[in-house]
Amino acid sequence: MLVSKIFNFHAAHQLTEYHGDCERLHGHTYKVIVTIDHPVQEDGLALDFAVLEKLVWEKAVGLLDHSFLNDHMKNPSAENIVVWLWRKLIGALPVKLHEIVLYETPTSFVTYRGA
Repeated sequence: MLVSKIFNFHAAHQLTEYHGDCERLHGHTYKVIVTIDHPVQEDGLALDFAVLEKLVWEKAVGLLDHSFLNDHMKNPSAENIVVWLWRKLIGALPVKLHEIVLYETPTSFVTYRGA
């Protein structure tokens, strides 16, 4: 069963390896969709949404909320942010992490399924 939870966070960043408007300080309201892959258990759940929410927020997304992303990684592009999130979550969840989707804007997003 694939189970997903949506998160939002607000953060600022500068793209240090980019030459254009986005190299200047600016911010986004990011949307993150975390999907896990786990069989349905006897209780009828693959993983309780509340458990997934708590772990993802505490171990990854909450660390970025209202922060300057350059304090967490050198060049916080959408691609680098989603890899950073994956690395924070891959060992922190009691189930298999399937996919993370990160929206930088309502129409621009990246999808990551691990390396």
